[in-house]
Amino acid sequence: MLLPQDQLTELVRALETDQHVFATDPLLITEKLQGEDGTPIQKLHRRASRIDSNGALARVLGKIDGRIKGIMIVMSVVWCISGFLGLFTLLQSNVVNFFYVLVCLLGFHTIMLGGWLVMTLINRDQQSPSWFASFVSPSYLIRGKDDVTKAAVDLYERQLQHSGMRWYLGRFSHQLWLATLTGMLLAIIFLLVVRQYSFSWESTLLSDQALVSLTQVLGWLPSMVGFGVPDSTAIAQSRLVTEAMPLSVARQWAGLLVGSLLMYGIVPRAIAWAFCALMFRRKKMRLDIKQPYYQKILNFWQRHVVDADDFIEALAPIAPKATVSMGKKLVALLEYPANQDEWWQSGLDGSNHGFEQSSEVEDFGIVDDRDDMTRLKNYLDAHPVQVLLGIHSNALPDRGTLRKLDQIAAHAKDGLIVQLLSDTKSASAADLNDARNDDEPLDKQAVRYQQWQTALSARKIGLVDIDA
Repeated sequence: MLLPQDQLTELVRALETDQHVFATDPLLITEKLQGEDGTPIQKLHRRASRIDSNGALARVLGKIDGRIKGIMIVMSVVWCISGFLGLFTLLQSNVVNFFYVLVCLLGFHTIMLGGWLVMTLINRDQQSPSWFASFVSPSYLIRGKDDVTKAAVDLYERQLQHSGMRWYLGRFSHQLWLATLTGMLLAIIFLLVVRQYSFSWESTLLSDQALVSLTQVLGWLPSMVGFGVPDSTAIAQSRLVTEAMPLSVARQWAGLLVGSLLMYGIVPRAIAWAFCALMFRRKKMRLDIKQPYYQKILNFWQRHVVDADDFIEALAPIAPKATVSMGKKLVALLEYPANQDEWWQSGLDGSNHGFEQSSEVEDFGIVDDRDDMTRLKNYLDAHPVQVLLGIHSNALPDRGTLRKLDQIAAHAKDGLIVQLLSDTKSASAADLNDARNDDEPLDKQAVRYQQWQTALSARKIGLVDIDA
């Protein structure tokens, strides 16, 4: 899976692509980060964290991750208890058949471990099984119909389909086997402490010498790490034992049983777990900054003038000049109040735009919340008017504001034009060009003015130029 910071960055990308409204405006954060130091990945992580200023996105991701890990912990505990209880049931008799118990302990485990090794060598680049993605699907773990929850679930499901997840699945499978074997080991140690066992062996097909040789081969590895194993005499004495055997011989067989469980069960499975963990780390899903979304941000951060004499600045988008109709007008303010009454008079006079003072003007007031938008759209649907929208310089051309602008333009039957307002004289195109020198960044007001120029140009909405 992605690192937590990469997950948050990807979630911001998915939500911003779907025009989600964040706690903090992504445009402002992107602008502020342009002058900060750091690698591209570090700045993208920083950007995502600042956009998620209230921590809502991180909480949803943390909730999903915590529940997935919680399921794995619960399953490991259940497997450990099942191993303990299984072996506890198996060792109820005081005289036990050593090879029968050993096969019950390690037989199926050895077959499964060998099968995993063969499948790993055959299917090296296979993706994770679809059943695993369905089993731990976040859609079953978290409920929510909001945009953040849906995007977070989609993000986790995409990660579960990544080819590196097969190693994540392998690690989890080995973890369950280790839990089971650990439960068996705890049961063996507990029973050997509180009870005295006699160990015997018998066979119909194999000869005595064959079983003696098999026992000695089996005890070679445990004896290398200090476990006691039965010698030839003890092995011969243990055939078809039905009563209590000498304690020293019983301890040798007990040492071989515990050593075999460790050396042929737990240690190989732990090595397989570590191998899967290492491969998962190497094949881990990483943030793809080559996507157009990230490239656009990185290109914006990397813009700078190399040589002022050779630099030719690309022409910034300019909104079309407003064309004023002769019919009825409706004037409205978007979110912010104006600093003067009849603010539209400064832009719509006869010398600039052919505005007739006798034209009927309806002052709608401020359009801010959802009720205002509904009331305005109902009015525009019933009256053919041209809308003059006053936008204060403090207003950001973010997705929420531009969505309101698009809705008004769609309902205005005689068109929509915009006038930019400010506490002082509005910035003009000349101000924008003069606001920068070699040692000084763009003036904030000029930057905001150009942002609105770009937004209006893309929508072909006319701009009232009060300097015309």
